[in-house]
Amino acid sequence: MNSDFSQHVAGVIAEYNPFHNGHAFHIREAKKRCGASYCIAVMSGDFVQRGGPAIFDKYARTRMALSAGADLVVEMPPIFALASAEDFAACGIALLHHLGVVTHVCFGSECGDTDPLMELARILTGEPEELSRLLKKYTASGLTYPKARQTALSQYLTASGKDACTASLLSSPNNTLGVEYCKALLKRESSMKPVTILRRGVGYHDLRLSSPFASASALRKVLFDRSAADAASCGEPYSRLAPFIPPACREYINTAVPIALDDFSLLLSYRLLELAGRNENLEKFADVSRDLALRMDRHVFDFSSFQDRIAALKTRQYTYTRISRCLMHILLNITQEDMDGRKRQDYASYIRILGFRRESAELLSAVKRAAGLPLVTKTAHGPRILSSAAFQQFRQDLFCSHVYQSVMERKSGIRPGNEYTSSVVIV
Repeated sequence: MNSDFSQHVAGVIAEYNPFHNGHAFHIREAKKRCGASYCIAVMSGDFVQRGGPAIFDKYARTRMALSAGADLVVEMPPIFALASAEDFAACGIALLHHLGVVTHVCFGSECGDTDPLMELARILTGEPEELSRLLKKYTASGLTYPKARQTALSQYLTASGKDACTASLLSSPNNTLGVEYCKALLKRESSMKPVTILRRGVGYHDLRLSSPFASASALRKVLFDRSAADAASCGEPYSRLAPFIPPACREYINTAVPIALDDFSLLLSYRLLELAGRNENLEKFADVSRDLALRMDRHVFDFSSFQDRIAALKTRQYTYTRISRCLMHILLNITQEDMDGRKRQDYASYIRILGFRRESAELLSAVKRAAGLPLVTKTAHGPRILSSAAFQQFRQDLFCSHVYQSVMERKSGIRPGNEYTSSVVIV
């Protein structure tokens, strides 16, 4: 980091899918724990890591985050927003690093302690030969990669005379992301300090509305149930969600139309038919293995919903999320070559600013002075401020958002605007 900005700045990496009380608590606590005057959020754009669309578009979620305490929101490109935990974390850390002003990286975890997460990160970053051998052994046995890694790590720790229970931390999603954040910090020898906050309330996938910190999964279920009820002309009020959403965000929840994975079903079927008609090899798309490509070919004429297509492709080796990501990569034309190329360029070639708070103008000025990558605030400026290669990546990212916006318009009946007409959100 090379900045003349003297204040501490907390960086967070999030999806806000949707924004809720736990996220607002995280932002407040991040500032407190880090002694920070400001908080910058790197937020997934219109697609998220579980392999689907965000429930609300990136501009609505940016406005929610800014209204609830974030000072600046920048976009994580869809190619990594839809990626594995390792690449999602690496891209988020790269963007925070290149902003030039972030002093701390703050993330939630189920364990609430940075030390064991850093210990695992050091082991995994070191890539010991025996651990690599065990990992290959368990992936070859048919285990999914997450389960194979946890099993291999537990055996490695036991053989090394260390606490094998530490490996069980990787069975929890936020711990897993925390380890990946720590790995990314270690790999770039970053001066940004990792800080973790104990996740409060219900679990990551818990569907109960029984805590002030209800999970995003629970909130999405209510939103989708409400959407289905509306379709049957017997809408249920969103009052059930009010206790779990910051007051400043409730108006956005009440007016937005939730976008679901199955809203992309027709586009996916057309895309697979188009590729089959051209005899395209699906292995060229990010994360699509030869075996999975063959399975997809066999199901190309199953004109089912997006979720039913995933269920037909799911095996012990391929998780639901892995398949969903692969299908979304195919739909959005994200190839393995695209992903590898961006990794070689340190995950990011520009920084897209989605919004900021007026009272945080000092922070934005500091970022403009310190940023190590071009800052994009207006889409039309892309050709002028970006290199040729960076602009091609930018256009690819715009394409993904335009696909999302086309689905959003069709479902809501309201023209949402596009990447050339939407402005930076200012609160």
